[in-house]
Amino acid sequence: MRLKAGNKLPSSELFYLDQNNDVKKIDIIDLCKNKTIILGMPGAFTKTCSALHLPGYIKNYELALKKGISKIICIAVNDPNVMKAWGEKQNIGSKIFMVGDPFLNFTRAIGAEVDKSEKGLGIRSNRYTMLVENGDVKKIEEEKETATCELSSAESFLNAI
Repeated sequence: MRLKAGNKLPSSELFYLDQNNDVKKIDIIDLCKNKTIILGMPGAFTKTCSALHLPGYIKNYELALKKGISKIICIAVNDPNVMKAWGEKQNIGSKIFMVGDPFLNFTRAIGAEVDKSEKGLGIRSNRYTMLVENGDVKKIEEEKETATCELSSAESFLNAI
């Protein structure tokens, strides 16, 4: 991953579905403006993300708020329809903001792309979690393998901040 603690997030357009199921675009910079956020969780409906990564942030939402986090954003290399369906399946309610990076613009800009073609997945995102304050990356944890969720897990990451 090229993005490191101390860097600014790159401007990048992401997609989500609003309450009327209309596709909306938003720049990651606008999502972070004047906020302290946690950002990450790379693959909708994948085994590790669905069993550990996203559920961990849902379960530890209150702890995140106590640590000063104003928003948790789940970005994955999926379209906004998939992201909304995944969020509904995981019962995120209003705890997690689900956005898609279907064209890998953000994922490539931060250097998190990983080729999973041999597993039938194509180009995806490596597993990471980052702490961002007003667009500045304060902390980032990236897993060596997308199937693991240790450094980037909610429990580990929140305990370290």
